[in-house]
Amino acid sequence: MTDWTALASTAAEAARAYASAAQAKTAAAIAPEGKIDAASADREQRLVHGFAWIATTAEALAATAEWAARGNAAGRHGAIEELVLKIGFGEYLAQLLGGVPMSQNEIVRPGELGLQQAAAALAADPAATQFLADGNSAANRAALAEMLAQGQVPDESLDDETLDLIRDQFRSFAADRIAPNAHAWHLADNLIPDEVVSEMADLGVFGVCIKEEYGGLGMGKLAMVLVSEELSRGWICAGSLGTRSEIAGELIGENGTEEQKRKWLPALAEGSVLPTAVFTEPDTGSDLASVRTRAIRGDDGSFTIQGAKNWITHAARTDLMTVLCRTDPDTPGHRGLSMLLASKTRGSEASPFPDEGLDGSEIEVLGY
Repeated sequence: MTDWTALASTAAEAARAYASAAQAKTAAAIAPEGKIDAASADREQRLVHGFAWIATTAEALAATAEWAARGNAAGRHGAIEELVLKIGFGEYLAQLLGGVPMSQNEIVRPGELGLQQAAAALAADPAATQFLADGNSAANRAALAEMLAQGQVPDESLDDETLDLIRDQFRSFAADRIAPNAHAWHLADNLIPDEVVSEMADLGVFGVCIKEEYGGLGMGKLAMVLVSEELSRGWICAGSLGTRSEIAGELIGENGTEEQKRKWLPALAEGSVLPTAVFTEPDTGSDLASVRTRAIRGDDGSFTIQGAKNWITHAARTDLMTVLCRTDPDTPGHRGLSMLLASKTRGSEASPFPDEGLDGSEIEVLGY
């Protein structure tokens, strides 16, 4: 009988070796002297992006192998877990060898990074070969689909009682308060009702990662991932609401003055202040170093912000904006940027942006 858990550990190491080869190729292109050269990194963006996807895929396989090993040791690794393991490894090993999809129209293949030999070594690994041959088969996918349709669920335990309780608590909340109403909210283009937001605040959604000394739970990123994932299970808008406070909380907690921390972090943690991340612009998405919105300092030390931002999540119903803008127009790239904290009046359905000098609209729902 095949020990797929043991094979997964071996195949994961082979995938990591492939990712290490990709790292070496990338380093040779952008850091030939041992230090990253900014101009080379900019020129080789596709190469760097491709390496990031390859490394992420390899680490996902390693994490899956560890999940299977933990479950097997605890007696929780059964038929459905084995199917998840086989299908996942079969698919992602095939992607590493044939091409990792970075988007709908971008695929990074071994030849682009000069990884033909490394790919051949991965393909020849006995454990990888078995997953490629017998892992992601139509029969396995059909069997897994049947089990899921019958209500079976793969092992989700993180072997941490607190984290498991967090997942269960927020899954129950999402099933009770979010999922039954989400479609109606979406069709009506409504915001999540204030009373539901208040309930989320009472559960600690907005202070998961904020330090306890500032009123948060101080629980770390994995707990935040669980909270966001379970709320998003009910409706992705609910999951994204908590991440706005996570972004603002980390920016202020890691970079703010003590005065800023005392002023904003407790309010963020309790949910009395809802923030939004004001980063993206009409022509600037993931390349934030190209942000053009200006912040001009006046004689009194205050800033006047001039520019346009778009795709700002929960823009109207927030009290605090973390605004990425250019304070030094003579310095290109990220070195000329600053992050400003800008308070605003919380908007409503009737008046989304009531403050003078600030205009905009919520993204409308399109129906087809």
